[in-house]
Amino acid sequence: MSDIIQLLPDSVANQIAAGEVVQRPASAVKELVENAIDAGADKIKIIVKDAGKSLIQIIDNGCGMSVTDARLCFERHATSKIRRAEDLFAIRTMGFRGEAMASIAAIAQVELKTRRVEDELGTIVEIEGSRVIKQYPEALPSGTTICVKNLFYNIPARRNFLKSNAVEMRHIIDEFQRIALAHPNIFFSLHSDGNEIFHLPSETLKQRIVHLFGNSYNQRLVPVEEETTIIALRGFIGKPEYAKKTRGEQFFFVNNRFVKDPYLNHAVMNAYEDILPAETFPLYVLFIDIDPAKIDINVHPTKTEIKYEDDKAIYAILRSALKRSIGRYNIAPTLDFDQETSFTNLITSKPLDEIQAPTISFNPNFNPFEDAKASSKSRTSAYAEGFEKKAGIPQNWDTLYQISQQKESEQASLHSTEGETTTAPESRLAKGNSVENKKQFFQLHSRFIVSQIHSGFMLIDQQAAHERILYEQYIQQLENNQGSSQQSLFPQTVELSSADFALMEDMLSEIQTLGFQLRPFGKTTFIVDGLPADLGSGINEAKILEQLLEDFKNNKDALQLNKRDNLARSLAKSAAIKPGTSLDNQEMAELIDNLFATESPSVSIFGKPIIVTITLQELMERFNKN
Repeated sequence: MSDIIQLLPDSVANQIAAGEVVQRPASAVKELVENAIDAGADKIKIIVKDAGKSLIQIIDNGCGMSVTDARLCFERHATSKIRRAEDLFAIRTMGFRGEAMASIAAIAQVELKTRRVEDELGTIVEIEGSRVIKQYPEALPSGTTICVKNLFYNIPARRNFLKSNAVEMRHIIDEFQRIALAHPNIFFSLHSDGNEIFHLPSETLKQRIVHLFGNSYNQRLVPVEEETTIIALRGFIGKPEYAKKTRGEQFFFVNNRFVKDPYLNHAVMNAYEDILPAETFPLYVLFIDIDPAKIDINVHPTKTEIKYEDDKAIYAILRSALKRSIGRYNIAPTLDFDQETSFTNLITSKPLDEIQAPTISFNPNFNPFEDAKASSKSRTSAYAEGFEKKAGIPQNWDTLYQISQQKESEQASLHSTEGETTTAPESRLAKGNSVENKKQFFQLHSRFIVSQIHSGFMLIDQQAAHERILYEQYIQQLENNQGSSQQSLFPQTVELSSADFALMEDMLSEIQTLGFQLRPFGKTTFIVDGLPADLGSGINEAKILEQLLEDFKNNKDALQLNKRDNLARSLAKSAAIKPGTSLDNQEMAELIDNLFATESPSVSIFGKPIIVTITLQELMERFNKN
């Protein structure tokens, strides 16, 4: 029997490695930009087309490569970052594995242009599927330019697994934001299909956060700074009132490397305990500087997981530092009598012998109403007297009401003595039925509607009921492309983050079908000319759109819905009445009628019950009655 174990060709081995290192275009962008940072570049330009599927181009002004290095960088496990195994515990660079360039070259058409400052000529290398096509010298500017074309061109199955351009572009923006936050001292620019999405000059960390997420974040940030013998902590956290229902603005950096760590995230959430709204996540951009010998970053190919030598100590330091910052900047409610606004500062301290008791003098016979009454009579007596004579009003007109009331009471007693059989409660009931023969509903805690039925009563969740009504209405509008819109008197501008702007552009046609009149204005801004007519008046355009986007992203992660269904659910949740809204009897009646006209009146859009029925028998059992 012949041997069956064989060495895989380098091209196959590189494609296998690429499955872990390069999962999508965003992964290639991350690896190439990190190489540019390790090369000492302070200006990095990123250009993508078709969300990186057709082209990813990285231009930097780093140290460049020699002719030999330009060819060798495409070999597996070729790196300039480490020389021996011990170097793994002293790594300060972004990369160290030596797999990225080989993996990218195995699944794409790559062109490398590079020149060192001390060289007169640069080098161009063209490679496809791990096979070198050309290598030749040419006059080039110093630095390195890498073009990655037709990603996964030789693995069609892998290319078919890629999402839409909008989704892949959001992943690229996420990776770009992480790298840009970690290196605010480096100039970055990101271009997509000819449009510049980001232009970030070298700046401070706070300025970088504001430029990435919007000017509104300038008021949301609280600085954090703590230095111990174990770690040095710095960065910013967000104020609790600006916490969002979806994740995405939580960033941990260990030695300037972005990491995902649920354990440290739990420390942050613990610091926000009792001051954070339920099911919300605060913003934080936190940097941990630690001795590389006390961590292990060689855990995962994407290098986003780290093992710590003393993770419990880091947890405690992080939690206490955040609590201190929250208290220092008066985010949490405090009671401090030493502050300038306390009541004790309003009291002037004097010696006891200088303090005098207040004295009050008054006239016990003074009556301010006598003068007012006299003056009023003097002003109106002449006019009143003339008017009464002219109109024929009797002089005793002020006693007419008493006389009429006395006659009504006499007639009522007369009817009762004549033998009328209708009792007082029955007559009131009959009168009420004749005026308004409508079913009465009751509101409980401005949240539930109580309706009596033959077998007992129903409790209806008014918010869930309204969400169900709006959801089916929006689904109908999306299917028929018929959504009514209310034109705004004055157009409003809404500024979004770049990721949210891209998401809004992706579903702009569906948004407009529902009645929103939106048009892009600039890189991250929309102009709102109108809103759906059923939203009512007094709606904050920015708030409703931000809430819509948050619910859309939250539903997408949790329920895996299609775009139209997700959008209808998100808008229904944003537009529905909230707990605490008072309703009159007519509004409750209309809500219940519309609810029972839907296809699924008993189940909410999130699969929870809308109606709870309590029978009369259950009530009797609770009172222990037979």
